[in-house]
Amino acid sequence: EVQLVESGGGLVQAGGSLRLSCAASGFTFEEYAIGWFRQAPGKGREGLSCISNSDGSTYYARSVKGRFTISSDNAKNTVYLQMNSLKPEDKAVYYCVADLTCPIDGDKAFWGRGTQVTVSS
Repeated sequence: EVQLVESGGGLVQAGGSLRLSCAASGFTFEEYAIGWFRQAPGKGREGLSCISNSDGSTYYARSVKGRFTISSDNAKNTVYLQMNSLKPEDKAVYYCVADLTCPIDGDKAFWGRGTQVTVSS
């Protein structure tokens, strides 16, 4: 059974940082791309970033490029999203997703349950 378990969300002031983690199991980690989506209240989901565990290539959405950094620890089957210079508009539920290619198609991917990120102004 595929499982993606997010952690690291919380409340932070604008300009602060958080690091999200996604622990993956139930599939061959090195064969998949792992990424992050978010969904803010009243808005659609937004693909933010992904990393291909086979070759290390990465993708970032324009909205987070330069502020967020994705990384992967293949030994721990865990992907991280370091989020710096957070803004109030970054408030959302952040989801870990997995698929075979990066960028990830959210309609085809496996999804975690999400972790809440709140940024106060």
